[in-house]
Amino acid sequence: MIEIEAISHTFASRTGAVAALRDVSLSIGTGEFVAVLGRSGCGKSTLLRTIAGLLRPTAGRVLVDGAAVTRPSRDVPLMFQRPALLPWRSVLDNVLLPVEFAGRRRAAYRERAAELLALTGLDGAERVAPAELSGGMQQRAALCRSLILRPRALLLDEPFSALDAITRTELAGELQRIHMTEGTTMVLVTHSIEEAVLLADRVVVLSSRPGSVRRVLAIGIPRPRAADSGAYQESAGKPAAELHHLLLTGGH
Repeated sequence: MIEIEAISHTFASRTGAVAALRDVSLSIGTGEFVAVLGRSGCGKSTLLRTIAGLLRPTAGRVLVDGAAVTRPSRDVPLMFQRPALLPWRSVLDNVLLPVEFAGRRRAAYRERAAELLALTGLDGAERVAPAELSGGMQQRAALCRSLILRPRALLLDEPFSALDAITRTELAGELQRIHMTEGTTMVLVTHSIEEAVLLADRVVVLSSRPGSVRRVLAIGIPRPRAADSGAYQESAGKPAAELHHLLLTGGH
């Protein structure tokens, strides 16, 4: 579904060129959930923005369903750390915003919006203003907005990092449920080993800058995964320890 072929990215700076990524190659299958893990500055967000078509790689290319990515697409939206909801629009109107941008009829997507709001626990909040929602609820609304047009893939750039630990765990569980229900291909950038193991089918560990693929680890834990389940915690121990060791040793 997503093919990343020998991507490199170099930024210009006052002191000279800075290599963010070097020769990154990866295949992501349809319906797969992949987490990208690495230390700060290793190029995780640069990789995600390149997949989204927001950045042009210095070398290499990204293909989605066989077509080269040259610009952003509604089929592969990117969800950021902040929800960026429009404060003058209700939750429902924010969720339906991509429908309007696409020039489609809102009425045709009202049922879809209701399903997503119910799936994320926001049913009943359709007419509420974003300012009346907690941070976690705002991110739920932003997630519904990202999924309203049934994208082929969803890219997530640390979407829960600004939330408290309990809310973050709850939203990770909801994201897993959405992935299982919708079957959307997902690529998540995260600093959290626990989040990566809970959500991903595979975890891609990037080396220190310039980021390159150091290891791809298959998680292999049956779904659904419950963070507070003893069976899950026992199964998650080994991959979590391996990922922790890879991050600690860093380098190439």
